[in-house]
Amino acid sequence: MKQLIGRLIAILLLSCASPGQTIDVDITPSHETNRFVPNQTLGAGVDRIPVESIDKDLVPAALEKIFPAGWQPVTYRQNTELAVQAWHWNPTGTWSDPAGKGYFTGSTTLANPIRYSYGYDLPHRGFTRNDGTGNSGFSRLTDGDLDTYWKSNPYLTKRYTGESDSTHPQWVIIDLSQVQQIDSIRIAWADPFATDFLVQYWTGADPIRQPTMGTWQRFPFGEVRGAKGGMQTLKLTSAPVPVRYFRIWMTASSNTCDSHGSADPRNCMGYAIRELYIGTTTPDGAFHDVARHTPDQEQTATYCSSIDPWHEPADIGTTKQAQVGLDLFFTSGVTRNLPAMIPTAALYDTPENGAAEIAYLKKRGYPISYIEIGEEADGQFTVPEDYAELYLQFAAAIHRVDPALKLGGPSYTGQNRDIETWPDEKGRASWTGRFLDYLKSHNRMSDLAFFSFEHYPYDPCRVPWGSLYDEPELVSHIMQVWREDGLPENIPMMITESNLSSSASETYMDIFSALWLGDYVGAFLNSGGKGLYYFHYLPLQIERGCNDSPGTFGMFSVDQNYQVQQYLSQYFASVLINTEWIKAPDAEYHVFPAKGDLSDGAGHVLVTAYALRGPDDVWSVMMVNRDQFTGHQVRVSFRDEANRSVSALGGPVAISTFGRAQYQWHPITTKFMAQAPHTVEESVILNTKGWADPDGPIIHETRNVEPGTSYEVPAASIVILRGKLSSKK
Repeated sequence: MKQLIGRLIAILLLSCASPGQTIDVDITPSHETNRFVPNQTLGAGVDRIPVESIDKDLVPAALEKIFPAGWQPVTYRQNTELAVQAWHWNPTGTWSDPAGKGYFTGSTTLANPIRYSYGYDLPHRGFTRNDGTGNSGFSRLTDGDLDTYWKSNPYLTKRYTGESDSTHPQWVIIDLSQVQQIDSIRIAWADPFATDFLVQYWTGADPIRQPTMGTWQRFPFGEVRGAKGGMQTLKLTSAPVPVRYFRIWMTASSNTCDSHGSADPRNCMGYAIRELYIGTTTPDGAFHDVARHTPDQEQTATYCSSIDPWHEPADIGTTKQAQVGLDLFFTSGVTRNLPAMIPTAALYDTPENGAAEIAYLKKRGYPISYIEIGEEADGQFTVPEDYAELYLQFAAAIHRVDPALKLGGPSYTGQNRDIETWPDEKGRASWTGRFLDYLKSHNRMSDLAFFSFEHYPYDPCRVPWGSLYDEPELVSHIMQVWREDGLPENIPMMITESNLSSSASETYMDIFSALWLGDYVGAFLNSGGKGLYYFHYLPLQIERGCNDSPGTFGMFSVDQNYQVQQYLSQYFASVLINTEWIKAPDAEYHVFPAKGDLSDGAGHVLVTAYALRGPDDVWSVMMVNRDQFTGHQVRVSFRDEANRSVSALGGPVAISTFGRAQYQWHPITTKFMAQAPHTVEESVILNTKGWADPDGPIIHETRNVEPGTSYEVPAASIVILRGKLSSKK
């Protein structure tokens, strides 16, 4: 009964349309904002997923469910980089050490097709957690084991950079979680150790999340030259001082070889630390440590500048999840035989392995559109100069395979404002600006064929309805930021992974997410974007998200066998965008600015609009009504300032509508258990599954219209108009 009453109220609200407004489309030729070809521009992403889903999603029956959504090219996401792992894109390959360990290079020999590939944990890890491993893994810097050690990436040393090691200082940070009275540090060095280094403290709140809201200050006795390694205890101040964050800033190496021996010079480059201790030294000379040393997430947290990609077969992370094998990816049909964007690793791999991957794909003859180098370097807290140097080394190796390949990065995490890092000696804090400056200073801007970033605009668990009003400005603003940071106009911007938020929730299944998707795609293209990839393309299980709210980064709900049960709201929005707003995926479309004139009284435009001129001068207008419970009558006007003319759609106009009347998500219900019923189970338990009712379809109609015709845009809906202009007036 409650559901029936709620539906009747919704119908009554939908029927109450407000007074009309006008959508003004500026078709002045010089005001065109973009041009694009859909099957080169609007795509979707495939990530590391459960092996079971690989087997059941990459088959014709499943792909037949996916393709009607209309997304075209595919980008292969490189998730192992986020997990601090080396990627064995080919399970078969060679190790640098004849004993079968070290630095791995995948085989370029064409043998059995690759179905799965895996990530390998790095035994010299220096992160407790980062943006990819927030709940798993641990640092070797405070794990309590003197037989393990952190080691920096040898590819950031003079042998590979051609520059002094001081141009790429390496660092580790210790976070005590709260302010402690400290006057000493003890460093258990491994080989190679730092001969010259500084010990510093942070003056602000958080050097990782707020890198410009404080400074690194050297302790009074925190400068060391000519160190000899071993177990080194330093008295940093004459009396204890309140400190939370410490940094060891290393600029010169002993170049002595680590425990893996001297046969490979990479074992003898960079810096290595076995364990870090922070505390006080009493007058009797005793050191009192306040750090927690344990091999789990509860250890005293540490962060590091880079990690040596050395590993061995036993370090394989899991075989329950996998990166889709590159052969399966290209032969399953998921790419629609279109050129695909392919990744290489960068932060936790070797240029040799990256080049071998591309050589293998070239031998197979698979079509490649772009190559994205690394993923989310900012989320790994890498400084821009270090990523830029690795980028150039990978670029050089890949271009030796094929100089014509188009390379790009840095594949930022989804950010709505400029990404900042600790200011350099010139006071520059912009990550993008310094990355670009590094390429320019090395005369290598030609190696950057595109600039990539991800888009997850909303904070997890905090997505009120009113945040819908923000999307057009969020995506257009961040694109303008990258240009202001120095990205040349001739380098295209691509969003290579995108959805509402970095954490799933039931907001993803609500009509909210469909409206967001329409605004996002329209605003991105209107702002000049050249490539956009929806995430995630394949049907996946609903997962536990923020606020214990289940959700999925995708367009479907599935059963335990990955069979599609229902189409979710973003599926219908995808169909509208890719098959109604756009009808010819291989044709060129021209984007023109459009805007509405009705606001909510607080300056928010209630109905946004995005206009395309397609083949045969057919115009498509996508209108998104963000008004939650009120529909609007809308007139659409086309204005050409150059010809001083105004026109409207005339004759037959195709109208497609999707809103609350066509789709409503009924949330999952849960129950709370004061204590988890079984070991490490969740205390919030699923009670009933969520479902959509109604679950489509999109309403299609064709009307013969005249200038002045009003179109109904129901509450919380997307409406597509498609037709030709009447004679100008």
